[in-house]
Amino acid sequence: MISPAHVRAMAAYNAEMNRRTYDAAATLTDAQRRKDGGAFFGTIHATLCHLLWGDSIWMHRFAGWERPAGGIAESTRLVEGWDELRAARTALDARMREWAAGLAPANLEGDLTWFSGATGREMRRPRWLLITHMFNHQTHHRGQVHALLTRMGARTGDTDLPWVIAEADWS
Repeated sequence: MISPAHVRAMAAYNAEMNRRTYDAAATLTDAQRRKDGGAFFGTIHATLCHLLWGDSIWMHRFAGWERPAGGIAESTRLVEGWDELRAARTALDARMREWAAGLAPANLEGDLTWFSGATGREMRRPRWLLITHMFNHQTHHRGQVHALLTRMGARTGDTDLPWVIAEADWS
């Protein structure tokens, strides 16, 4: 079982790493961000769109937020423009941090039931496990973006959790 403090720390890490990732990506041209680099979703832009979609769909399930358009197949085209994508990411990260700040242990208990478009069936899993999955999913795909950025000479700086977030975010 995870704690509300763990969720707050992961939301802070997610927001800071997204800031660093978007800052690094902003040093590239739009053509570079849209160049297929062999990542699972191909490009930096497409992968960042998928992450925005993925976080949005999980927050829809966890907290009743607006459901993002489309499914996984359309997630890579969620936001067309770079400035709009970056603004949407910043806004979502702020909302996720607010959500995490308001969690109590009871919010992490029990199961969540939802219809999964990926599996084509209703799913039921422990809420704490799904929240952990959301943060793990972010790190997984952001790591792919990090590799593409590094290949193009852009740098995000340190990515190690204990050195990225402030002590106030884990205590």
